[in-house]
Amino acid sequence: MSSLLWRLRMLSVVGLLEQHELSARRRVEELREEADGIQAELALTELEWNEWAMARSRVGAVLVPENGNVDAKAARDLRDAAGSGEAPNPRGTAAFLYE
Repeated sequence: MSSLLWRLRMLSVVGLLEQHELSARRRVEELREEADGIQAELALTELEWNEWAMARSRVGAVLVPENGNVDAKAARDLRDAAGSGEAPNPRGTAAFLYE
């Protein structure tokens, strides 16, 4: 009889372990879904950010002619940033646009 009792206890322990495993698997699935949503939102937000940065650098490149009041290096930096898709540093050569 002790053998039967031991088997019943082991089945109970295995059942509890399966319940914990199922609970953990469900939580992993929930977190993966949440992470997928965050990744998608992050990608869209980065795209929007890059579009605004490119627009700002293009406007800066158009507004600052190479022979204008701003030095030629600053104008070239703005044009280079516009061509590369980078936004110029607002505290650097393009600071005059933000004053």
